[in-house]
Amino acid sequence: MDRSSHTRSRRIAPFVAVAAAAALTLAGCSSSSGGKKAEEGGADASAGKASTPRMTVALVTHQSPGDTFWDIVRKGAEAAAAKDNVKLVYSADPNAGNQANLVQNAIDQKVDGIAVTLAKPDALKGVIAKAEKAGIPVVGLNSGVSDWKDLGLLEFFGQDENVAGEAFGKKLNEVGAKNAVCVIQEQGNIGLTQRCDGVKKTFKGKLQVLNVNGTDMPSVKSTITAKLKQDSSIDYVATLGAPFALTAVQSVEEAGSKAKVATFDLNKQLTSAIQNGDITFAVDQQPYLQGYLAIDGLWLYKNNGNYSGGGEQPVLTGPAFVDKSNVDKVADFAAKGTR
Repeated sequence: MDRSSHTRSRRIAPFVAVAAAAALTLAGCSSSSGGKKAEEGGADASAGKASTPRMTVALVTHQSPGDTFWDIVRKGAEAAAAKDNVKLVYSADPNAGNQANLVQNAIDQKVDGIAVTLAKPDALKGVIAKAEKAGIPVVGLNSGVSDWKDLGLLEFFGQDENVAGEAFGKKLNEVGAKNAVCVIQEQGNIGLTQRCDGVKKTFKGKLQVLNVNGTDMPSVKSTITAKLKQDSSIDYVATLGAPFALTAVQSVEEAGSKAKVATFDLNKQLTSAIQNGDITFAVDQQPYLQGYLAIDGLWLYKNNGNYSGGGEQPVLTGPAFVDKSNVDKVADFAAKGTR
């Protein structure tokens, strides 16, 4: 299906493909549809694999070295790939120009689909157009909820960062924060900027923005520490990723500050920090689900012509708050590296 015809079909009959996805997943596990029949007894009931032709999908993200958030995204993508008979090719680079080159590499390899993050959408606009010209479907995930349609992507899976930021700001009000600092670990990343902007929109107290070098964790620690020493009235440090929250806890201690720490995103260590009271709360955007749905969405498009969200609306995976009241419910999953 070429781009013009799929655009017409989106406008003529948009529909949400979530139900279709569930139906096809069940079909893929049934012997009547050609897939492997799940073993009776239930222990491996989710082990069915699609019998559709093998396809290759490239997942290209802006992951920085050592950022464990992306390990969760990748696990979700790998789970969908295993189910859908997909060969997954993962690559990442935090530099937008280099990320664009990785997308070009995927085009040159003639993959069957591309899933890409849009932390800096302008830098990827040209190469995404090349993919579409080559007849390769492209979906977005994680970053780029405001730009995916303008860039012509089929669908998007992720969190609306403005909405998440606004919810975070309201939560700060609820916990009584008066002077917070929002720590951005990557300047120019539109999603991170939107988070802090959203917080500022709803937070009734004073909000300061602090830029740090997220690829240098000792520098992150020293920069936050210096800020806390400079302004002893800061009562909350809001970080935009789990590793930075855990580092901020160290900064608070080193600075002799009474500030508390809250964050966006989870990992195994972060859930433990919530349980022991080092972190007050976190926003969970379900990265595992983002990776899973992106790969599954490309499989659905190739094999059944589906568009999640009808090709018109993003599929939102967050925000949801995790704090002491509910952290135990997700801790076991986080321990497995899937939340």
